[in-house]
Amino acid sequence: MKAVVLKAYGDVENLVVQEMPEPKVGPGEVKVRVTAASINPVDWKIRRGDMKDAMPMTFPAILGRDVSGEVVEVGQGVKDFKQGDRVMGVVSSGYAQTVVAPVDVWAKVPDALELKDAAALPLVTLTGVQLIEEQMKVAKGATVLITGAVGAVGRAALFAAKARGAKVWAGVRTTQLEEARKLGADGVVALDDPKDVAKLPTLDAVADTVGGEAVAVVLDKVKRGGIVGSVVGPPKGAKEKGLEVRSFHSHPDGRRLAQLGESVAKGELFIPIGKTFKMDEAKEAQKHAEKGGSGKVLLVN
Repeated sequence: MKAVVLKAYGDVENLVVQEMPEPKVGPGEVKVRVTAASINPVDWKIRRGDMKDAMPMTFPAILGRDVSGEVVEVGQGVKDFKQGDRVMGVVSSGYAQTVVAPVDVWAKVPDALELKDAAALPLVTLTGVQLIEEQMKVAKGATVLITGAVGAVGRAALFAAKARGAKVWAGVRTTQLEEARKLGADGVVALDDPKDVAKLPTLDAVADTVGGEAVAVVLDKVKRGGIVGSVVGPPKGAKEKGLEVRSFHSHPDGRRLAQLGESVAKGELFIPIGKTFKMDEAKEAQKHAEKGGSGKVLLVN
């Protein structure tokens, strides 16, 4: 099979398209012909070597954490999926024509969703939702700020917090205020405007999806003993202010992903797609994604 392979840590020139052995399906696993894979920040952080201590790679390596596609084979004991099913999931080595992963990472794609577009959902939706539901355990009536609220992870976190009955503030840049007002939050704040930040009420918690100054400027607004949950590492100064810091990494969950897919299909949750590239354009795709912007970047076979 063809795959986008990382030869060594470094810039995008270390990504090459080449033939790799096709993975074999084992007991309890599902083999999928990949329609599309999405690009996530973890991909270029791994490529650059930013995460080599936490996630050392053996080269050549295939990047890619989430995909959508069609089931081509199921392993012994798999009953929930069959050949031809449209699926999506959080995987390893997704920048390829074929991928194999355990049955419990996969979710069926609702008929109302384009199979290609479903590749944008698994990692970001599960990350945002698990931050709220599992790590922070946001309670009904709590006042919560989501940093990076117009980003894909931020949108999922906001969706989950609202579903739990929290009063949610969407934290964004000034240039994103108009877009943020469409998210259904109880309030919107420009985190790069000190006067706007000063108007925030006392917060029970902050769900941080971006790090840096965006979370630093609101720490004084969190009540003592309040929670700062983060998907990008503990913010500086939070513990010193008497705040409880909860950092985490998401995990695959096919059951919850199936529910989130239905929410997207119904229009309750929206994850925008910015641009689509062919799989052999992975260098250009990662460059584009690394610049940031609005919408997920997809690689399609």
